[in-house]
Amino acid sequence: MPSFQSYTLPEATKKMERYCAYQERCHQEVLGKLQQMRMIPEAIDHIMAHLIQNDFLNEQRFADNFVSGKFRIKKWGRNRIQRELQQRDISQFAINSALKAIQEEEYLGVFSELAGKRWQQLKDDDLQKKKRKLMGYLLYRGWESSLIYPKIEELSGKV
Repeated sequence: MPSFQSYTLPEATKKMERYCAYQERCHQEVLGKLQQMRMIPEAIDHIMAHLIQNDFLNEQRFADNFVSGKFRIKKWGRNRIQRELQQRDISQFAINSALKAIQEEEYLGVFSELAGKRWQQLKDDDLQKKKRKLMGYLLYRGWESSLIYPKIEELSGKV
């Protein structure tokens, strides 16, 4: 029989405080960690409440940091960011609020730079294939098709 560590309520609370202080976490991650630690539902509720009341766990702050990081570092578009946050059960209000932090000018600049860079990297002689590959790449990263189509036409016109 596999042995597993059991935690007292204060031990588990301290462990989760450190877990949340190390990096922003969403409620889903913390809940999963507590279940993995085999905490009973009453203890989970108590610890979650403690983390929220003491500002270790904050959905809006998580959403803000997530949006900022995924946009600036991974260069994801709004669609992908929104989808990922929804999968983490973040409220639509928090998602919308966090997405508003992205300046439109910066958003379009990052999109344009990313599309141009990827277009240069694609080494395909068939123009239609090259367009399809770029479209797939940008859609996967969550950029809006209303931005993608005109950009592809603009880039392919430069051939």
